[in-house]
Amino acid sequence: MNNHDMLILTGDDVDYILKDQEQVIVDLVAQAYVTHAQGGSALPQSSFLRFPDNQRDRIIALPAYLGGNVACAGIKWIASFPGNIERGLDRASAVMLLNSVETGYPLAMMEGSIISAKRTAASAALAARTLHTHEPVTSAGIIGCGLINFEVVQFLRALFPSLTTLVLFDAQTDRTKLFGQRVQTRFDGCEIIGVNSINEVFQHTRLISFATTATVPHIADSSLLQAGSTILHVSLRDFAPQVILDVDNVVDDIDHVCRERTSVHLAAEQTGNRSHMRCTLADILERRATARASTTRPLIFSPFGLGILDIALGHYVYGVASHDNQGTYISSFAATSWQQMESK
Repeated sequence: MNNHDMLILTGDDVDYILKDQEQVIVDLVAQAYVTHAQGGSALPQSSFLRFPDNQRDRIIALPAYLGGNVACAGIKWIASFPGNIERGLDRASAVMLLNSVETGYPLAMMEGSIISAKRTAASAALAARTLHTHEPVTSAGIIGCGLINFEVVQFLRALFPSLTTLVLFDAQTDRTKLFGQRVQTRFDGCEIIGVNSINEVFQHTRLISFATTATVPHIADSSLLQAGSTILHVSLRDFAPQVILDVDNVVDDIDHVCRERTSVHLAAEQTGNRSHMRCTLADILERRATARASTTRPLIFSPFGLGILDIALGHYVYGVASHDNQGTYISSFAATSWQQMESK
């Protein structure tokens, strides 16, 4: 492959490479967080494209450079259209582009929604392993029965073999039923408990993953959370500011997560400061902070979703595909260099 060639990887290609690689992916995510915390990344704020008179749908650009063992740059361009669910389509679709950090030329273009879902789930599972250490994990609550939380379940099961019970809630009961069926098809011996409210999930278990389509807070009472519970707040906007101020908060990146009307952002606007965010996950991974402020205080992990994680997984996929001759090479994708053109 030369500077003018580019590798194209479809969703099936990406899915094949990442299938059953949960432990590998969690390690990649953990190392990306540490590299970022050590200053080995470049991470501009993601850019949200919205449409006039339509604030629900959006397309987000996440450019990033990740150094360390990766040393790769790129961008994920991901669309989130919640109405797709009613159309029988996935909410998110995405494409990723990787660039050489030596020449800037594009190395690969690949389907990005699978990478996005898996890095999101891996981040949540890594947080659970890092933060929920005060008791065995035998059950977990799932609020929002879609693709992201299905991936979260897969990663939690990989990290916690003791996890045998899932408590499910979705506002659409048919999605709860379908989710439970798919989990039981994927995992033998997993007990499914479907409930009728979020409050019931809180009552059943102390490890809970939120992956909803909520755009405004809908949970305003922190007393609903059990003592010592860990909330993986993947969807970012479910909790009212007062709940955030009442709990222990860990995030992936304080500057990035404190924007776009996330729950922690709303709390910062209300108080005029960011002191409610105790530390980042990387601070704990590198032992600059303890896993929890208290084993009895509820903890919420709010990951904005950093582009460096997409680069880490995209680079891994590219490496495996190149080694195994997977995907489709487009030769001479780039224009002929002006310096190499023959004089006429």
